Amino acid sequence: MSLTFDWFLPTTGDSRALVGGGHSVPSDLGRAGGSIDTAGRFREPDLRYLAHVARTAEDLGFDAVLTPTGTPCEDAWVVASALIPETERLKFLVALRPGLITPTLLAQMSSTFQRLSGNRLLLNVVVGGDPSEQLRFGDRVQKDDRYARAAEFLQVFRESFTEAGSSFTGAFYDVEDARTRRPAPVPEIYLGGSSAAAGPVTAAHTDVYLTWGEPPAAVAEKIAWIRGLADEEGRTVRFGVRLHTISRDHSEDAWRFADALLAQLDPAEVAKAQDVIASSESEGQKRMRDLHGGQYDPQDARSLEVHPALWSGIGLMRSGAGTALVGSHTEVADLIGEYAEVGIEEFVLSGYPHVEEAYWFAEGVLPIVRRRGLIAP
Repeated sequence: MSLTFDWFLPTTGDSRALVGGGHSVPSDLGRAGGSIDTAGRFREPDLRYLAHVARTAEDLGFDAVLTPTGTPCEDAWVVASALIPETERLKFLVALRPGLITPTLLAQMSSTFQRLSGNRLLLNVVVGGDPSEQLRFGDRVQKDDRYARAAEFLQVFRESFTEAGSSFTGAFYDVEDARTRRPAPVPEIYLGGSSAAAGPVTAAHTDVYLTWGEPPAAVAEKIAWIRGLADEEGRTVRFGVRLHTISRDHSEDAWRFADALLAQLDPAEVAKAQDVIASSESEGQKRMRDLHGGQYDPQDARSLEVHPALWSGIGLMRSGAGTALVGSHTEVADLIGEYAEVGIEEFVLSGYPHVEEAYWFAEGVLPIVRRRGLIAP
């Protein structure tokens, strides 16, 4: 097994502080003129900065960058398209919501992106779990039905890349002769989900099951579940994990940085973020929240360590992926090895700020992982 490592495009902005919600959207505390005394403070997600992050990820050997979706973010498709000429080999894992675009239009956009980029597109299907976010886009389809819709969506999408095209009638889509202008390689499909409805869709229609960073034993249970369903479909699914990272030369330095992140938090802001996160319909989000329960000691980051070198503190303020690899480069590499042992092949990582943390990981952890034979020479 050769592991793959991806990075993240902070399309809500970037900073050295864990303040805000959504995909780490800094509040006024993190902006210039705010009350948090941190170097650099808030970095706007303009094209120049996002290109800097993308080129850094490419130069350091990351395979792809995840571009998130949602109203707190700059649009994933526009950003990824703009970064094609800024990079040479880097792939773009573009997040999208099936209910907000037709599968035929997505096939057309993806086919064009493939040709313009040299086949550097990957797709992260986000079924959705935040009721307010769904309504913001006018999507009133309920949770289990959203997975049923995603199954139809992905069937039409894949068939649109074939010479025969797709003619399909279902509960959500009714298309005739759906096709792209000129067939291109179908982008690999990533999908995550912890609810029962997520399993069959993943097994039948996706290439990579992407889970958030629970402890390895819990991840192993998810992998066994999806692998069993995929076997029934006669398919093979790969497995990835979405995590943050704080890696340093010495363990105490990494935990000191985590301590600083906690010390900057306003308890009232944490309570507000937890109320929003608790309203999510996502089973995966509930599992992230259960790791810390909204409780923390602001002077002891390590009290939120839920497995050696796995920290749940990110989830105090951020929805979605709420855990981080924290420790020395060797300790972080050890935990990566544990995930690899249970079947994880791909790691989608991020860190605050995204340029600096990419260097810490790529220069500190990747050489160790490579020496252990987990990355192809």
